[in-house]
Amino acid sequence: MTGAGEQTVDGGAGDGVGRPVAVVTGASRGIGAGLATAFADRGFRLGLCARSLPVRPVGARAVLAAIDVADAGAIERFAAQVVARFGRIDLWVNNAGALDPIGPLATADPDAIERHVATNVLGVMHGTAAFARHVRGRPGSGSLVNISSGAATSPYRGWAPYCASKAAVEMLTEVVGLEEAEHGLAAYAVAPGVVDTDMQSLIRATPATDFPEVGRFRRLGEEGAFTTPDRVAACIVERCLDPATRWAAEPGKGAVHFRVPDPTAGD
Repeated sequence: MTGAGEQTVDGGAGDGVGRPVAVVTGASRGIGAGLATAFADRGFRLGLCARSLPVRPVGARAVLAAIDVADAGAIERFAAQVVARFGRIDLWVNNAGALDPIGPLATADPDAIERHVATNVLGVMHGTAAFARHVRGRPGSGSLVNISSGAATSPYRGWAPYCASKAAVEMLTEVVGLEEAEHGLAAYAVAPGVVDTDMQSLIRATPATDFPEVGRFRRLGEEGAFTTPDRVAACIVERCLDPATRWAAEPGKGAVHFRVPDPTAGD
């Protein structure tokens, strides 16, 4: 949805001046919707967008928009609307992403591959660029979080577009972190772990002929071995945003790359 198809809703009473402002893309379902709720529970003011209009978390102050993240102009206008409403953006989470097409690359629909790359790579690039321009134009620091995956570094048969797109996100985050450090932008590539979303349901429903590793994900489903969006949000706040606890990139590196710890693991 682009151009004239955009919708924006401004909700919530007052501006909550002094509270941090977080943007989440892909906020209409799955991890994105969960992050929106978790950030709202922590008092954040929100900018939420997705292809379908996100639902404003109860009591949250939010700017909502239905846009396609692959549309650079729409992302730029959305960022401007959030800044006009709240004055600044402190945290930008590029979460919007797709898994399809699943199956051998040799048999994949080329149009589906292009749509996948447009969302998973171009969408992250456009959001990253919009946030970088915003941070350059105002005082203070800003935290960029690009949602990655273990698939960025571990090859899975049947996931060629997904693995490639997440690897691209990892390197994009690294480069932008180097480019923007002097302007106060801190960059993070965050793998959220296995969260029980519609995407996970799709994975578990995929035949082994298309995705030979499906058995592992089905076992995780049977065991209920999932993390939660609230845990992901808490980790982002602690490691990526809070000045007292956030992690810094190693010398010579542009970004911090990490996986949210599993619920059974020590932090």
